[in-house]
Amino acid sequence: MKLLKKIFSFVLPILIGLALAFVIKTYVFTIVKVDGLSMYPNLQNNERVIELKSHNIKRDTVIVFDAYGVDKHNSAVKPDTQYVKRVIGLPGDHIEYKNNGKLYINGKFHQQKFISKYESMQGTLHLQLPEAKGVTLGTGHIFTVPKDKYFVLGDNRSISNDSRYYGFVPKDKIQGIVKAPFWNDKKDMINN
Repeated sequence: MKLLKKIFSFVLPILIGLALAFVIKTYVFTIVKVDGLSMYPNLQNNERVIELKSHNIKRDTVIVFDAYGVDKHNSAVKPDTQYVKRVIGLPGDHIEYKNNGKLYINGKFHQQKFISKYESMQGTLHLQLPEAKGVTLGTGHIFTVPKDKYFVLGDNRSISNDSRYYGFVPKDKIQGIVKAPFWNDKKDMINN
């Protein structure tokens, strides 16, 4: 009986700690690794960022989402593949990227301070693949983000695989929002 009590007093705190860690990781936050250069220079390849599970998604928010079933063109996407991208369009938004790279949302100019002028124009408009269904870019081409979906782009538009190619991200695929740690010198471009 004493031995059982001793074992239980040792095992119980471990079980409580594991349960608490599971709850925090599932419902509060987790650490995510940025894979690739699609968010460069604001996020680096292999950089670790915080993913907050409880989220209020706004324009320019950087999100983590489950890419499986969203990016159907990339054969490397498997269950549990996560993408880190920036939300440009919310459900119901009318999006127009002019030929000069300027973004208009619902008829109003929307500044993109988080990317260079080159990426705004050349990177956004010179596509490497055909546009996704429902996405049209350039002056006079306006598209609407469907209900419960988001239009997302990488900050390094020249190489980013994003909504321009695979379409809109369903709300139920979004896992959380990204927060860069205080030591990231570009944290203001991420933590909006």
